[in-house]
Parts: sequence; C-alpha cells; structure tokens
Amino acid sequence: MSASPYDAIAELYDPWSRSVVEDVSFYVAAARKAGGSIVELGVGTGRIAVPIAETGTHVIGVDSSTGMIEACRRRAQAAGVNIDLRLGDFREPPVDPAEGIQAVLCPFRSYLHLPDDSARRQALQSAHRLLPPGGRLVFDVFEPKADDIAETHGRWLEREPGIFERADWDEDERRLVLRVRGLGAETALSLAWVSVAEWRLLLAEEGFTVEGLYGWFDRRPWSGHEDSIWVCRRT
Repeated sequence: MSASPYDAIAELYDPWSRSVVEDVSFYVAAARKAGGSIVELGVGTGRIAVPIAETGTHVIGVDSSTGMIEACRRRAQAAGVNIDLRLGDFREPPVDPAEGIQAVLCPFRSYLHLPDDSARRQALQSAHRLLPPGGRLVFDVFEPKADDIAETHGRWLEREPGIFERADWDEDERRLVLRVRGLGAETALSLAWVSVAEWRLLLAEEGFTVEGLYGWFDRRPWSGHEDSIWVCRRT
C-alpha cells in the first residue's frame, strides 16, 4: 500500500482536530446499539474508537496510514483498552465477514476520500459483505454550500493555534484539496463530494435502507444541511 497523506500529520492530527468533539457520543451510541463487534473505517488516532472500546465493545480499526495507526495504538494503550488495528483501504478492508461484525462506522467525513462513484460503490459493497442482515452502516459526509466555499477558498486560515488549513475548491468537479500545515508538518488531502440524493441512490443500489438521515449529531432531521449523518441498515 502506498504512503498515506495522513502519515505526514500523524502527530499533528490530534492538535488540529482538538475542537471536533460533537460526533463522539453519537458514534459511541451507534456502536453500543450494535450489540457486538464493530469496524471503524478511517480509525485515525482513535478519537472515536477509544471511547467506543472503553464501553467494552470490540473494535476493529482500519486505516491506510501507518502513522495514524501507531498514534491510535499509543492512545489506546494510554487509555488501557485494546483496539484491533489493521492497515487497509475502505474499498477492501482486511476484515472477514466471519468475524461477526454488527456495525460499520465511518466517521468524520472519511468517505469523502473516495474519489468517484466506482470507489464509493466498492466501499459500500465491502461494508455490505461484512454485515449480517439488519447490520448497520453509520457515516457522515458533507456537501458544501456556496457561502462556505466563498469564505474559505484559497485562504490560509488558522484552525487551531499555530495550525493552518487552506481549502481549494473545484465546484465543477466537486473536489476539494485541503492543505494542512503546522508544528513542522504539512500535507494535502484530496476529497470529493456528491449530493444527498446521489448518496441515497448509491445506498439503495448497494443493498442498504436508510433508517435515519440527520443534519447534525443531535439527530435533527436533515433538511438541506451542509452535513449529512446517515444510519443505514443492510437489507
């Protein structure tokens, strides 16, 4: 597997995402409701996986970045929990359906790293294969609004003290290059988005029923929000 752009910011990631806490309780609740082993795709440094593991849930964490996996391992050890960490890709996660997975979680907009519908379908098909009938896929993504693009395009903005990010948007291609730098580290992340309607169609065609679609992690119904949080059942 080729190097991940997250390798360069594995030590920067936690300071960069320090203020992102609103989704943790949502995903912990989803994991507990699953009632069995869960897979987290894009486990990163364990920001969500560690709190889930602290509830006694068995967590398999998949990430394409060796640096992030090592950071997650240290975080789990410090918390006194065990997370089964595996290097792999969303499209072909190194998990066997026989491992009894009850839910697949993909937090913090990680599915936006999938560049096109072919990759999205592969990822959804893999999640479908891992889950039993009734198992759940839970994830969040976004579709940017024009005002957000106008306010951030091409500008270096300080996200946290000493940590800057710059968003370069391509509205025609529906792609974003997000550059992050600070504390001696720097990287560029490539993201791609589609509409809620397109996600609905992809999910339906790949064997999922949408049980909940929210505009934020407080479970307010989605009504044109930039963010969309999905709770889907394998049919």
